[in-house]
Amino acid sequence: MSPSQESVYPEYEADTSQTTKLIRKFKETPFVPIGMAGFAAVVGYGLYRLKHRGDTKMSLHLIHMRVAAQGFVVGALTCGVLYSMFREYVVKPKE
Repeated sequence: MSPSQESVYPEYEADTSQTTKLIRKFKETPFVPIGMAGFAAVVGYGLYRLKHRGDTKMSLHLIHMRVAAQGFVVGALTCGVLYSMFREYVVKPKE
């Protein structure tokens, strides 16, 4: 790229590390990283409880953990959509 030519997306070229991209994404849409973290937490808890599941069948335990992880992600995305709509239509000043 020549010096006289301006970048089309300067904010995306400025930060290249994964950490800065994740921080930017968290500021833009905070419920996406929350959903990812919740999914990881549910999976971690499920793996921990896998050892102490008692007489519950393995398949039933895995189904419950899958439903819990998916429920957390869908709930986080729903909250994110509602937050985005609130910010767009209620808080945003009318132009």
